[in-house]
Amino acid sequence: MSMPRRQRRQAGKIPRHARGNAPLLAGLALVIGVAVAGVWWWNHSQSAGRHAVFQKLEGRWQRADGGYILDIRAVNADGKLTAAYLNPRPINVGRAEAAMEGGALKVFVELRDVNYPGSTYRLTYDSAGDRLRGAYFQAALRETYEIEFARVKP
Repeated sequence: MSMPRRQRRQAGKIPRHARGNAPLLAGLALVIGVAVAGVWWWNHSQSAGRHAVFQKLEGRWQRADGGYILDIRAVNADGKLTAAYLNPRPINVGRAEAAMEGGALKVFVELRDVNYPGSTYRLTYDSAGDRLRGAYFQAALRETYEIEFARVKP
């Protein structure tokens, strides 16, 4: 009940039409692998560069017109800020983030607390003066003010 010799030889062989695709598929897999690695490397290097720029924001910042303090404790590579706002007591920070826009380092802070229902800061980092400058929107009054924060020296 054994197979004839010819059938046994052909049983282990890859059909001729399938053999022609193996090198093509291997090459395609290699190209895709290299492309994925390249994209990962590019994103990783860009993220590390942004993170170094964002770290300039870490520290305590005092508003020039009073005792308001913006305390930026940490910055993630994606721009998420760990921040506190004091007036002089803590005010809940609902959202805080940094971004590079047109070569400028921008900061957005949204306050969510009693008397601060969505008040926001939209700031730009001035590296020459080591300051944060921009606008404060006081949501309860629906008014916007030009403001400036200076870094508090340790």
